[in-house]
Amino acid sequence: MTLSDLPDSLTSRPLTIDDARGVFEVMAASELAVLGTVAIEEADIVGDWSRPSFDVAASTVGVFEGDTLLGYAEVSGPGRGDAAVHPDHLGRGIGTALARWMQQKAREQGQSEIGMPVPAGSPGEKLLLSLDYRKRWESWVLVFPEGRAIEEQPLPEGYAIRIAGEADVEPAYHVVEDAFLEWSVRDKASLEDWVAGVQDRPGYEPWNLQVVTDPDGTVVGATHTTLGGDTGYVAKVAVRKDQRGRGLARGLLAAAFTSAREHGATRSELATDSRTGALDLYLGLGMEIDSTWVNYGVTL
Repeated sequence: MTLSDLPDSLTSRPLTIDDARGVFEVMAASELAVLGTVAIEEADIVGDWSRPSFDVAASTVGVFEGDTLLGYAEVSGPGRGDAAVHPDHLGRGIGTALARWMQQKAREQGQSEIGMPVPAGSPGEKLLLSLDYRKRWESWVLVFPEGRAIEEQPLPEGYAIRIAGEADVEPAYHVVEDAFLEWSVRDKASLEDWVAGVQDRPGYEPWNLQVVTDPDGTVVGATHTTLGGDTGYVAKVAVRKDQRGRGLARGLLAAAFTSAREHGATRSELATDSRTGALDLYLGLGMEIDSTWVNYGVTL
């Protein structure tokens, strides 16, 4: 399905994995214009699009002027999509056309709603509000600033944090997915999809995945950290429900921040949203809110 309601000079087509660089450039330009910084990495897109369950051609569309990508959209999962328009080409109807495409694509997939996150106060937020989208939840990107001391976080007796070995990957997957599903309304991702965004993500190094084990040696928590430029990004952090309240998450985060610094990062970041109830944990560790995002959705 392509877009029919575009200016005559523009064309559209489904994307391929080879378009990941162009999508990154559009999203990076949008983030820079709105937030003054770029958080997205090309590896994020490649890893996400490499999931075995994700059909790139069937789930994406790009808007082009000649060979130049100006905007893109995707329906990436139940009720969830993403889109971006290059800031130099706002006001041409591209965003509205992409929003309509996302709605139609979600209907074709049998979904009852579709939505996406946008920075608070951004052109994207204004567009979605004009299209009668409703606020679903709020989220925040937090930063552990450069130069801030990483306080030691002692673990209970018998617990230990280590770089994940191959035998730890599947237990870590279960801990992380089960924790996220406590508040996220979706099916559990397959192990293969999860690995595509972790071990198979471009640039992966063993230290990126760390686990905490209980006195029996069972994996009861995990973090996945990526490194982009001078920033370590904690993409996933979770502790098994029956093991919470023991300081394990604090220990995992301190280990992740320390490892990122040891590998060249001067700061660390992570994102959380109002569904998790974890904001106070991160603020208590000395993190600061760097940007606020709002997730908007519309019933189909």
